[in-house]
Amino acid sequence: MKSVSRNWFASVHIALSIFGLPYPVVTNGICRKNSNSYIPSLCTYRSVYMPPVMHIKARSSVYPGSQTSRFPVPDDKVDWETDWPQYSPVNYTAPAVLKKPVWADPEIGEFSPKFNTLDGSVDRTSHEGPYRIQNGKPLNPHGRTGLVGRGLLGRWGPNHAADPIVTRWKRDSAGQLVYHTTSKLPVLQFVSIKRIDCGEWAIPGGMVDPGERVSQALQREFSEEALNSLEASPSEKEKIQKRITELFNSDGLQVFKGYVDDPRNTDNSWMETVAVNFHDESGNSVSELPLQAGDDAGQVSWIDIDSSLTLYASHIQFLETVAKERKANW
Repeated sequence: MKSVSRNWFASVHIALSIFGLPYPVVTNGICRKNSNSYIPSLCTYRSVYMPPVMHIKARSSVYPGSQTSRFPVPDDKVDWETDWPQYSPVNYTAPAVLKKPVWADPEIGEFSPKFNTLDGSVDRTSHEGPYRIQNGKPLNPHGRTGLVGRGLLGRWGPNHAADPIVTRWKRDSAGQLVYHTTSKLPVLQFVSIKRIDCGEWAIPGGMVDPGERVSQALQREFSEEALNSLEASPSEKEKIQKRITELFNSDGLQVFKGYVDDPRNTDNSWMETVAVNFHDESGNSVSELPLQAGDDAGQVSWIDIDSSLTLYASHIQFLETVAKERKANW
């Protein structure tokens, strides 16, 4: 690793990237409607400090959906710059990925991906800047995970997702805002799904398809996972589409854009996301649509946002930012 050339940007990036989600150079902002652009492209950003946290879920002992155990990586050995000759990561790519579904890359050697750039319709750039390549394979910008290969992820390098955080104010039977008894702040609710694969509650997000804009992915994933739009009748689809379009064309608060501490991450494949909050202020938009879990979700529900929640991956940090930005209970 020491022989890898470094420029100024790479040095700064490496210094930051040993930390997992979140880290200090996170920005958010109000994202204005623009149907022809990625949602983040017209945002007026302002800096948000978040305490640095080394990735932890990406080093979980047993890889999700398998009985494969990672090579143990202690905190002081996560950084690629730390010399560790004894490092012997386990090689694992899930059978479903090796079957070459349309959403997955072939094995390295069977094709030659163009990393750190737009490779045809597949975006292989990272939200955090250039990442390193070693022996033809990309290296996780946040350090060692104890496992090489792709695991459950389809793409070598960054796997881009979009996380729509849809919120509303909690109201009583008379339609009045509900305030938390301790903080005296209004209670915010968000749409959450219970993931089938691990049983954890999560934001109803998903992968950005090749050539798809982030703004399109945010709306599509919410419709499919929280409203089960794929199974709706034509008339129901029309109603869903109208309400969803109204909400997603409103100003969105970009909560996060970058690397996610996800248990599926490996040394060569990792999750990145753009998380955007869309808020139904009056409660008469998407709030009036009946929630129905899609095929990727076991359950779907409006859940009170609170610091005691336990959620999938790094979703709790996203909600903390939303609650504080909306001046809601946390």
